[in-house]
Amino acid sequence: MEQKFSISTYPDAGKINQKLDRLMKMPLYSIKPGALAAYEEDYFGKKCAGSKELIDEAMEIIPGGVQHNLAFNHPFPLAFSKAEGAFLYDIDGNRYYDFLQAGGPVVLGSNPPAVRDQVLALLDTCGPSTGLFHEYEYKLAKKICDSVPSVEMFRMLNSGNEAAMAATRIARLATKNKRIVKMGGAYHGWNDQLAYSIRIPGSRWTQASGVPKKMFRYTDEFFPGDLSDLERVLKDNAKKGGTAAVFIEAIGPESGTRPVEYDFPKGVEFLCRKYGALLVCDEVVTGFRIGMSGAQGYYRISPDLTLFGKVIGGGYPGAGGIGGKKEYMKYLASGLNGGSKNPKALVGGTMAAASVTCVAGYYTLCEIETSGAIEKSGRMADRLVAGLNAIIDRYGLPFVAFNQGSVCHLDTTGTMQYAIDWSKPWKIPGVLKQTSIRKKEMEHMGAAYMAEGIVTLAGSRLYTSAAYDEAMIDDVLRRFDKVLSNVEQIK
Repeated sequence: MEQKFSISTYPDAGKINQKLDRLMKMPLYSIKPGALAAYEEDYFGKKCAGSKELIDEAMEIIPGGVQHNLAFNHPFPLAFSKAEGAFLYDIDGNRYYDFLQAGGPVVLGSNPPAVRDQVLALLDTCGPSTGLFHEYEYKLAKKICDSVPSVEMFRMLNSGNEAAMAATRIARLATKNKRIVKMGGAYHGWNDQLAYSIRIPGSRWTQASGVPKKMFRYTDEFFPGDLSDLERVLKDNAKKGGTAAVFIEAIGPESGTRPVEYDFPKGVEFLCRKYGALLVCDEVVTGFRIGMSGAQGYYRISPDLTLFGKVIGGGYPGAGGIGGKKEYMKYLASGLNGGSKNPKALVGGTMAAASVTCVAGYYTLCEIETSGAIEKSGRMADRLVAGLNAIIDRYGLPFVAFNQGSVCHLDTTGTMQYAIDWSKPWKIPGVLKQTSIRKKEMEHMGAAYMAEGIVTLAGSRLYTSAAYDEAMIDDVLRRFDKVLSNVEQIK
């Protein structure tokens, strides 16, 4: 089958990182205080009263008022009641363009009939879960294996976080080594082993409150996109017994927020083979968004293990999993070890492979493949980013917009471009302070976008779906233009 991808032109990672470095060093530009105050009063204060009332009540019984950090929005989280196609609707009846896409897995658009109808049919006959084997467990697993060449076997779990935990245990059993290496700044879930140097390269344990430092004894990092630094770490680990696995997001850490050169993933694969480590590719966001064969298909790599997230459940709850080559997946054999003499990795999940999730996932992947959703979402992203860059140039702003297929970035603060150098410990407090200040301005920009009817991820990342068309994107750009026309340097 001919492989088609959402990436039409690969971004120049070197030039983009230069722009991001320059943005990070510049004074902050953000929404004018007067414009922000007007949004807070006229939009959130007057048009979102139902959300405000509900969130005030929720604050009494839910820590922070929401169950997931994606739901936070300045000045308060909004309560959504409807999702359809490219749009979200809050309980006050306001409509928004959805570029959050549930954190990235929604490629078709929200609640597509081709999937919903199959889910309803299942609920009429089976119910959401039985705890026993169901035919769609097999159908979904086979669809994933047929689509991603490196995946010879697949095990359903409940989240991408669980998949990352399982990969760590498999790699240690398979290689008999303990050390795990990851790209600095990458996020592979909140588990104790990998909550290391998340978001900011070099941050080590500083972003992992509640996790004892000793939990990271066998976790190492390398600077994003730097093969020389990765080889330095692997050489050092070889003196300590070796590396079990190297984890990467092929497009760069944090869904490509800090982009990498095209040949970087291939270089990581080469070094893994050279030093006897398993290559683990995190496709939680990129799987079935960049292509049916994932980002790994686009970069022409063959990882040993692959992490999958919410898309394999079609956005329905309890979706994640791990796939890979048979020689490694055998460590996950269920039952009496599947007849294998290998030790079995400790992996569980009572609700994993729930029938409702598997049927939704199977028909979602079928619809993505046959409808051209991947290529269309990429074209809409190209149009969006081209328009954003035109607006940025028109107003002479230092902002940086780019995309890897349908994964789009609009960086207004350079927050994610910071890194910590432990050879200069006196600078660490300054870095952490600056990232906190800049994160606050990201939230302010995100609030302005929201008030103009645009839902983003943290005010800096946008995912397109096949539900968009050119007219919608052009309308979105007019709304962005209104926000960016009200930006100034922060004094």
